[in-house]
Amino acid sequence: MAEKGLRINEQIRVREIRLIDDTAGQQGIVPTLEALHMARDRGLDLVEVAPQANPPVCKILDYGKYRFEAEKKLRDSKKKQKLLKLKEIRMQPKIGAGDLDVKAKHVGEFLGEGNKVKVTIRFRGRELAHTDLGVGVLNEVLKRIEGEYVVEKPPAMEGRFMSMILNPKAKK
Repeated sequence: MAEKGLRINEQIRVREIRLIDDTAGQQGIVPTLEALHMARDRGLDLVEVAPQANPPVCKILDYGKYRFEAEKKLRDSKKKQKLLKLKEIRMQPKIGAGDLDVKAKHVGEFLGEGNKVKVTIRFRGRELAHTDLGVGVLNEVLKRIEGEYVVEKPPAMEGRFMSMILNPKAKK
């Protein structure tokens, strides 16, 4: 069965069609059976390319090759798409300066690769009473990676976690 509703050969059930031959020449309005015979004589298929038109537009072409080319275009367009990944860096409010440097460096690397980064601070026990320390740590991370990011979601509490989401700056 034809994909995407394209009907081929005997699946075309209308009396007349507007025909485009294999050399891309307009043949005008032709009876369907005659167009089908023309396609068979050339060893090709009759494919309905614009079923919504009145009368429907059909082309004489090699359907297998047509489908292959369409799938190839689809594959190539998917290759060009850039998938954004969300990377997460976790830390605690009592983080040492050296550890903070390393984590900030990782955040910078992830942003440099074009990924989104979620920076999360986990509060345990009584640390939950001092969420201001978490905000300080997140601001310190932002200072250390200066200029490489856009803050998508500012620091906010979600249960025992405080997190913010950073996007890489758009490349010119």
